[in-house]
Amino acid sequence: MKELKYLNKYLYKYRFRILVGVVFICVSNVFQIMPASLVRHSFDLMEETYREYSLLNGFEERSRLAELFVSSAFLYGSIILLMVVLRGIFLFLTRQTIIKVSRHIEYDLKNEIYQHYQTLPLAFYRRNNTGDLMARISEDVSRVRMYLGPAIMYSLNMISLFAICIPVMFSINSRLTFFVLAPLPILSVSIYFVNNMINQRSEAIQKSLSGLSTFVQEAFSGIRVLKSFVREDASAEDFTRESNDYRFKTLQLARVNAFFFPTIMALIGLSTILTIYVGGLEVGRGAITVGNIGEFVMYVNYLVWPVTALGWVSSIIQRAAASQKRLNDFLKQQTDILPGENKEIRLQGEIEFQDVDFVYPDSGIEALKKANLSIQSGQTVAIVGPTGSGKSTIANLLLRLYDPVKGRIMIDGTDLRDLNITQYRSQVGYVPQDVFLFSDSIGNNVSFGDMEMDQEKVESAAKVADLYDNVKEFPDGFNTKIGERGITLSGGQKQRTSIARALIRKPKLLILDDSLSAVDTETENAILNRLQEYSEKITTLIISHRISSVKLADRIFVIDHGEIVQSGSHDELVKEEGPYQRLYQKQRTSEESQEIS
Repeated sequence: MKELKYLNKYLYKYRFRILVGVVFICVSNVFQIMPASLVRHSFDLMEETYREYSLLNGFEERSRLAELFVSSAFLYGSIILLMVVLRGIFLFLTRQTIIKVSRHIEYDLKNEIYQHYQTLPLAFYRRNNTGDLMARISEDVSRVRMYLGPAIMYSLNMISLFAICIPVMFSINSRLTFFVLAPLPILSVSIYFVNNMINQRSEAIQKSLSGLSTFVQEAFSGIRVLKSFVREDASAEDFTRESNDYRFKTLQLARVNAFFFPTIMALIGLSTILTIYVGGLEVGRGAITVGNIGEFVMYVNYLVWPVTALGWVSSIIQRAAASQKRLNDFLKQQTDILPGENKEIRLQGEIEFQDVDFVYPDSGIEALKKANLSIQSGQTVAIVGPTGSGKSTIANLLLRLYDPVKGRIMIDGTDLRDLNITQYRSQVGYVPQDVFLFSDSIGNNVSFGDMEMDQEKVESAAKVADLYDNVKEFPDGFNTKIGERGITLSGGQKQRTSIARALIRKPKLLILDDSLSAVDTETENAILNRLQEYSEKITTLIISHRISSVKLADRIFVIDHGEIVQSGSHDELVKEEGPYQRLYQKQRTSEESQEIS
């Protein structure tokens, strides 16, 4: 229960609803137990009436006795029916309080986890896969809800019912009570162990099903690769193997279930047989009446489900504790990206890296070494270098997705760590190397940078990104749905949509991280020329490995193995012997070869 203590704050929040639910449980159990005593009186009345009826053979009182018996039986039946209806009403109210509380807590917990996820740094997402994050906020929270709702409700119901029922039973006959209750602990323990087996096999089935689903998803997502390599038969064999594994585990669970329910029914039947047998002996001794046997049979049936639920609830609590531990592992993680003085500034776009070192915390890769660069407000600056040289790291540091290990990043003369992160990022436009588009319309993806933007501004941003003409060719224009991750668009269209999304918020700092790699040279030049006109008063950082993307920049920094090895304009660097000149000549030769071919 140590891990589940985290939920106490939610139980305290809804304590009044839970208290009302406890009252409803107690009242419901009172109405559940009362019919048993009425049945006893009915049986005893029937026995006495039959005895007197036999003695009054030939007397007029016999008919009046029969009428009295019928009216009494009707009265008892009506009262029992009323008790059943009232019990049903309060049972409904019980579920409407405690089960609803569990749903409220589930809602609160999911929101807390989701909001906490958003505060965690990028390093957290590099260490954990998306499937695990999704499982914790869905499957694990659902298991915790089972503890907060059914487990608590059935536990309270069991305690309440035992507190009311057991004293009544012992007050009638302690010997019969002992024999009636004897099989119930065996029933509870059996259910606990069998239920654990069911849970283990159910989890194995879930893992197998997850693997099967992942296999099918990958197969259909990569169907073009499968067909081009003629791997359909091999894929079908792999699917059959995964499917057979799922079938085998499902049949194992079916065997346990086949044993489970007959065992329960046998133990319940044993309690009933013991009640009748021992009760008959007690009637013979004159310790109880025949009505008491009927009363005890009903008590047995009342107690069977709470005792059965005890094993089930124990298993639920175990699973909930394991799930809550997984949730706590994430909830206890705190971001190290915290604002120092939490300053809010109107961004001008002056940037300075001062001896910045950076090592990725999850991999230990040294990405930057003593990086120094200065960018004036309104300048267009480019970062060029080979793959893995640290270009994207500069973008990540500027967005403060990470903090430098050493050195400082100054924004308009203020240390980036002292700025209000949200307010600062709201003034930055970022186009990532790995473009991500939402499964929505093109218009909504463009306006994601500022959801209050009107259609005119969406179209204006699309024109700057050279996207407008393409979109107008679609039947639904900007209302065209682009599918998961923008699958219906080409690579170049995705990049241009991402550029338009960054531009629409009119940023003071625009970061383009290799965002023109999927467009042709003609489109690239058109976009760069429009951006040059658009971003006269915007500080623009272009990160690329293509010379054609950066040659119009005011200043170019060349980075290699995390170190800035050259800087200057395009014309200056082309004349200077070094990495930039070699990269320029290599790409120029490649372009000329393509033109000849």
